[in-house]
Amino acid sequence: MTATPHPGFSILLVDDEPAFLHSLSLTLERQGITNLLRCDDSRQVSTLMQHQHIGLVILDLTMPHLSGREVLSWLREEYPEVNVIILSGLNQVETAVDCLRMGAFDYFVKTAEQDRLLEGIKRAIQMQELRQENQALRQVVLHDTLQQPECFESIITTHPSMWAVFQYLESVARSRQPILISGESGVGKELIARAAHAVSQRRGPLVTVNVAGLDDNVFADTLFGHQRGAFTGADKARPGLIEQAAEGTLFLDEIGDLSPASQVKLLRLLQEGEYYPLGSDRAKQCRARVIVATHQDLPARQAEGRFRKDLYYRLRTHQVHIPPLRERREDIPLLLEHFLTLAADDLGRQAPALPQTLATLLQGYSFPGNIRELRAMVYDAISQNRNATLELDTFLHAMGVEPSPLIAPVTPRKTAVYFDPDQPLPSLQGITDLLVEEAMQRANRNQSLAARLIGVSQPALSKRLKKQRDGDA
Repeated sequence: MTATPHPGFSILLVDDEPAFLHSLSLTLERQGITNLLRCDDSRQVSTLMQHQHIGLVILDLTMPHLSGREVLSWLREEYPEVNVIILSGLNQVETAVDCLRMGAFDYFVKTAEQDRLLEGIKRAIQMQELRQENQALRQVVLHDTLQQPECFESIITTHPSMWAVFQYLESVARSRQPILISGESGVGKELIARAAHAVSQRRGPLVTVNVAGLDDNVFADTLFGHQRGAFTGADKARPGLIEQAAEGTLFLDEIGDLSPASQVKLLRLLQEGEYYPLGSDRAKQCRARVIVATHQDLPARQAEGRFRKDLYYRLRTHQVHIPPLRERREDIPLLLEHFLTLAADDLGRQAPALPQTLATLLQGYSFPGNIRELRAMVYDAISQNRNATLELDTFLHAMGVEPSPLIAPVTPRKTAVYFDPDQPLPSLQGITDLLVEEAMQRANRNQSLAARLIGVSQPALSKRLKKQRDGDA
C-alpha cells in the first residue's frame, strides 16, 4: 500500500546545494513529512508554483541567479497565502529581522538549529493546514451543502445542529490533526467517527478500541504493540492498533476514562507523531489519524486534576459536540421508523403499524439513554408485539409510566360530538379549557407532551394553564 503523502500540500525545498537538499529531505521524511519537492535552481520556483499545490517553501537565502531575498519578495506578492521559511548559513540578526519584515514565516541557521528548524517546519505545516481548513469551512457555510452526503447516510437526522456537524467534518476531512467527539452516552459518537473516517477518504482502515478500564501496560501493548521477548509470554512480535490503522483512522472511545500514565503516552504520540513498541528502542512513525470520543466533561475532569490540560488542548484541535436526543426531538419519528424496520428484519417479522400517538408520546420523554435507548425500546416492543399495530405498553413501561386509558391510542369517533340540547352551548373559552385539561390528563400531566397533542407550543400551554389557575384563585 502506498503511503498517503503528508501534509496534504507540497513542501518546496529550494537550495543550490543538491547534497543539502537530499540531507534535509531525509531528515523530514524520518519525521513523517513526505510530500516534498526539491529545487536546486531558484529560477524554476515560479514554474513549480504554477503547476504544483505548494503550501510551504523552505528557501535558502544565498543562491546564484535569484537570491532567496528576491524569491521571498516575489512569493509574498504572488502567493501571499504560502508560508516561507528562510535558511541561511550565517547567523545574522539584521538579515533575519529584514526577512521577517518582508513576510517570512521564520528564519533559521542551517548548521546550528536543526531541532528548532524541524519544530518550525511542523509549526508552519500546522498553520497552513488550519488556514486551508478555515477556507474550506467558509465555503461550506457559504454554499450550505454537503460534498459527500453518502458518508453520512447511516446517521438518521434532519436537525440543523447535526447538519452543521456534517459540514464541519467535511471541512476538516483532510487534516491529520485529531478530532474530539463529545456527547452523552448513546448519541451515536461511533457513527460520527465512522462518518469522519469515510469523508476523509484515507486509504487505510478504521480501527476502533474502547480504552475505558485499560491499565497502562495493556493500553501501551494494545496501541503500540510489542517486540518478541518484551515480556513473559511475548514469544513473537505483535503489531499494535496504530500500525494496523496505518494510512487510516484510529478511533479511541471513552478517552475521558484513560489513566494518567496512559494520557502521557497518548500526548507524546500526538505531539511527536511517533511511538515505541514495547521492548523496542526504535521509534515508529504514526501514519494514522486519531479520533477520540468521550461522554465525560473533560474541562471538569481537567479542573479536578484527572485529565491532563496539555492533552485536552491537543485533542480539541478539531472538536464536535453531538446534542442529546431530547434536544433534537424532530428526529424521533424518523428514528422510530428506522428502528422499526431494522428490528422487524432482524427478528424475521412483518413490521407492525405504528400507533398515531406513539411518536408524540416519545417526544415528551427525556431519553437519558439517547438513541441507544430508543433502539432498545423498539426492539423490545417488536419482540413482544402480537398485533397488527405496535402496542404502547412496552414503551410506557420503559418510560416508567403505568399504562392508562388516558394515554392509550384514541379510537376515532364515528359520530359527532354530542351536546345536550337542553343546555346552553359552552363558550369557546370553555371548550378550550376542556381540551387543555383532557390533553393534560392523556399526557399524564406532562406539559411538553400535552402541548404536542393539541398542536401548540409548550410556552403557550404553560401560559394558558397559569391563566386557568389565576382565574380559579
